[in-house]
Amino acid sequence: MFISERLRGILQALFVTFLWSTSWVLIKFALNEIPPLTFAGLRYTLAFIILLPGLWKYKTQIKTLSAKTWRNLVVLGLVFYTITQGGQFLTLNYLEAVTFSLLLNFSSVLVALFGIIALREVPSRLQWGGIIIFITGVFVYFTPAAGSGEPVLGFGLAGLSVCANAAASILGRSINRDKTIPPLVVTAISMGIGATSLLGIGLVVQGLPPISLTGWGVIGWLAVVNTALAFTLWNKSLQKLSAVESSLINNTMLVQIAVLAWLFLGEQLSARDIMGLILAITGILLAHLKKAV
Repeated sequence: MFISERLRGILQALFVTFLWSTSWVLIKFALNEIPPLTFAGLRYTLAFIILLPGLWKYKTQIKTLSAKTWRNLVVLGLVFYTITQGGQFLTLNYLEAVTFSLLLNFSSVLVALFGIIALREVPSRLQWGGIIIFITGVFVYFTPAAGSGEPVLGFGLAGLSVCANAAASILGRSINRDKTIPPLVVTAISMGIGATSLLGIGLVVQGLPPISLTGWGVIGWLAVVNTALAFTLWNKSLQKLSAVESSLINNTMLVQIAVLAWLFLGEQLSARDIMGLILAITGILLAHLKKAV
């Protein structure tokens, strides 16, 4: 059966978001014993070490990277890993996962606005409609569950994560859409820069406490499967999808997290919750229909 490049990119991106959705459950459990910044730093540094041997295959391309490309990879690493991922681990330490999922989904709006300016990727009317319906679904599903007694610091960290996530989406799309740099090179180099910075900050600020065998197992799984494999596939999908498309697919995590919470955490879905999920899925589908403006 023939699958188009764009459909293959969509399926790859959806698979990655499923892996990332499972990360939220694992992170919430492991945060009980591992400080968030150190936890995030260990996860991504280990993933970088796993990816490092693969760079040998591309040593010729790496040697020819321009100073501008290196600068972009450094910025991507600091924004996407040090700030975005570190911020997400910190935020999950203060806010409920449901509340943070709601806030993080506003990244798609920022990506749409930034993408018009930075990438000249203007969403069609249908895509704008899909974004609006998607955001409506987010509110219908999550607003009743958003906690009112959560700390202001958590919301501040969430805002930082949202902005950094949107900026990383634009920069990642800018680097990958020309298809001149192999996805593994983009992933490994940017991750190495961002992860080592994040781990250094974590060790200095929070230290390294004793970690149980289960805790190391969670770190290992997150590093190998949900990071080394997932981020390589994600960068590959960015070569086929626009910034808005990839951001909206990333936002399907809110649906996936809700289902995983129902399956593994015993959280029930009300009629209003289901309506919100239907609206969110409808918005995503509309945003991916290719029609003229």
